[in-house]
Amino acid sequence: MVTPRTLIEVTVVGKDRGGVVADITNLIFKTGGNIEQVNQNVVRGLFGMHLEASYQTIDRNEIDSGMRSLSNKLRMEIKVHYDDPNRLKNVAILVSKQANCLTKLLEAKEQGLISCNIPVIIGSDWTLEGQAKARRIPFYSIDDKQDPPSAEANILKLADKYDVDLIILARYMRVLSPNFVWRYPRRIINIHPSLLPAFPGAYAYIQAYERGAKIVGCTAHFVTEDLDQGPIIYQDSFKVKEQDTLDTIRQKGQSLEAETLLKATKLYLDGRLEVYWGRVHVLDE
Repeated sequence: MVTPRTLIEVTVVGKDRGGVVADITNLIFKTGGNIEQVNQNVVRGLFGMHLEASYQTIDRNEIDSGMRSLSNKLRMEIKVHYDDPNRLKNVAILVSKQANCLTKLLEAKEQGLISCNIPVIIGSDWTLEGQAKARRIPFYSIDDKQDPPSAEANILKLADKYDVDLIILARYMRVLSPNFVWRYPRRIINIHPSLLPAFPGAYAYIQAYERGAKIVGCTAHFVTEDLDQGPIIYQDSFKVKEQDTLDTIRQKGQSLEAETLLKATKLYLDGRLEVYWGRVHVLDE
């Protein structure tokens, strides 16, 4: 009988400096791990690295202790996320004012369509607090208009507090910085109201209407530091009728957004997604 491997994910974020990759990979080898993937990037002097490794046998104390030592040595933030298939994943949902996607996810959880914990909901204001309150889910409002870095730091603190595995942007109308995104590589899912790569950015429905698009859809994708450019998980669409207006297109699109985001979330929670060479591959059930 083959012993299942334990997968870990290491994220490193901090001021760019030399020797980081070598130090991390050497520790992985020293603790008996096999490196599966390594990705790194530098934006305006900020270094980010995402490493995946597998272990046949694992000593978490040894790994955690080694990473803490490296964190102090390199003066960088280093975190280890252990993929434990026997534990329900903790999902944080980030929202703004639009309720359609949040409602769909919460109802799916109640109906047993997705298997996870939803320990926290975070809003850019208090508009959707009622949905969380009705289900006794802690709700936090963090306004990032004045000080986005501080707001992101507060969200990250909450993600740590609730041991978050996956972040869902359920029409969260804010752009996350590389400093945030690199801490949750391939663990942030966004819904965008167009068939990416068409009509990225804001006002996608307006762009589609003004361009006379005959098919309109939406895209669930992993979030990267490049806006609306992350690996695509799931897409769906509908045909635009001649009598459709901007309002009817938006109404149809919002309904489809919720369905598409739910399907992408379920694929992730069911362990059916793999990402390599910048593309998402969906595994058979």
